[in-house]
Amino acid sequence: MFVFHFSLFCSVCVCISSKVYVFKGSWDPYDIKYGQFTETERLEMLQAAKDMFYFGYNNYMKYAFPKDELNPILCEGRGPDYENPGNININDVLGDYVLTLVDTLDTLAIMGNETEFRRAVQLVVDTIDFEKSNTIQVFEATIRVIGALLSAHLIIIDKQQPFGDMVPDSYDDDLLHLANDLAARLLPAFGNTATGIPYPRVNLKYGVPVDCVNETCTAGAGTLVLEFGILSRLTGDPIYESLARRAVKRLWDYRSNVTGLFGNVINIQTGEWKGQMSGLGAGLDSFYEYLLKSYIMFGDDDDLKMFNESYETIKYHLRRGRVNCNQGEGNPPIYVNVNMKTGETVNYWIDSLQAAWSGVQVLTGDIDEAICSHALYYSIWRKFSALPERYNWHLKAPEVLFYPLRPELVESTYFLYQATKNPFYLHVGRDIINSINAHAKAECGYATIHDVKKKTIEDRMESFFLSETCKYLYLLYDKDNHVNQAEANYMFSTEGHLFPVNRQLRRKPWEEQEDQVFQKKQSRNGATVVDARTNISLSNCETIPTETRYFLPMESKYLEQMEVAVGLYDDT
Repeated sequence: MFVFHFSLFCSVCVCISSKVYVFKGSWDPYDIKYGQFTETERLEMLQAAKDMFYFGYNNYMKYAFPKDELNPILCEGRGPDYENPGNININDVLGDYVLTLVDTLDTLAIMGNETEFRRAVQLVVDTIDFEKSNTIQVFEATIRVIGALLSAHLIIIDKQQPFGDMVPDSYDDDLLHLANDLAARLLPAFGNTATGIPYPRVNLKYGVPVDCVNETCTAGAGTLVLEFGILSRLTGDPIYESLARRAVKRLWDYRSNVTGLFGNVINIQTGEWKGQMSGLGAGLDSFYEYLLKSYIMFGDDDDLKMFNESYETIKYHLRRGRVNCNQGEGNPPIYVNVNMKTGETVNYWIDSLQAAWSGVQVLTGDIDEAICSHALYYSIWRKFSALPERYNWHLKAPEVLFYPLRPELVESTYFLYQATKNPFYLHVGRDIINSINAHAKAECGYATIHDVKKKTIEDRMESFFLSETCKYLYLLYDKDNHVNQAEANYMFSTEGHLFPVNRQLRRKPWEEQEDQVFQKKQSRNGATVVDARTNISLSNCETIPTETRYFLPMESKYLEQMEVAVGLYDDT
């Protein structure tokens, strides 16, 4: 197992030509459907992605700002549920801090909208006040708000200004100060816990609520290092990174000594696993993602070691099906939910958050596995024109019917296209755009699909729709975007926020030592060489098979098998 840097996306290695499949020697309907994507089609979908973003964004600004979210059916704003404090579905996320605008800042920059980005930054600075008695989830506040503020700040202070002139007048590190303010209000979550694993929630004004539960999910406690680490290195204050890393190390210590797996819910006082399901979806997904991304960002070998061990354990205990994605006989590969102590399958469902796992596999260079993981979720999408929150792969039916326009499948589609440049993934993106426009477009935005079978909708547009779903769709088709041209220099957070990977953020300013010249690091099998002085990785594009670049990423017979396995052609 080896680690690839973000620049494994070998855009310079191959240029896909139209109708290359004709040289394959067969006339396969899958090849005909997916084998080409014209420049005219690409430009049409680029505009469609842009139109989708601005329809949601402009209506949020018109009808909802300064509320946290837009209700796209009634065309009004949504904030915390003050009448029902126990409504964590709303209150964990909405803190009355202009969430959608904050979460969307770097999307505006990536799209090159200088004027609106500068205006939005000023609105955020003028509007946000964290001195409010709102109880929010530490994880959501970190990835959505702190991550967004830091990303926009780093875009502003970038001397090269690759996206255009994104520097507001009289900018004085305002977004960094806001990120620091919010993070300081989250620090009480790390106090008074016997394990060092943080409480899941804090009150922005008063700290940990007296009735706060002593249980948290693994992802919620272990997905803070990237944002907290960047904040520490920008401010010179080690407290944020040290607490986030301590939580990860404690979770690592509590993993099963039999299987090496983690549960999904842990008691922060005793270290007892209250939820012993181990999987790649909700409760665990971004924990693994951040082990790898923290290594890429900061170069800490412990992060790489933990990720490598975790990945091997996951493959051994969670993976079912034939050995290879594109070879051999047997059932399609799938990663299932198991008992953390025994590795035995505990249920027959997977959830929509697991669709992001393909993107992690791309980052670690396991392209063939990523292709198969992605194909599973794309087949489910084709069945429903959406992703149900939970899908029972045994019954070939959804268990939880709603789809809140999550980005995970789009994210993996983008990463796989960058890695392979296969037109198949441009078709996937078009299917997603067309489905969302057909079934989720409301009076003044895009609504959560309440029932993927009936296509009923409910009145909520989550901030991640603009922050991630639209962003990845736009980048999928904007081949000339700076992010795609300089991919070695950037990485996305779990909320889709753009961070530069550079020497500045690898330094620990609180350590009294001269800035050292980092040695070149080479992965185990020499597949990728990363020069941490420049953060430029020289990827061995030969690891991507020729057929993956030029023909279907997954052979037709296996793709058809996957479609049958999820019941694509059954009555829904």
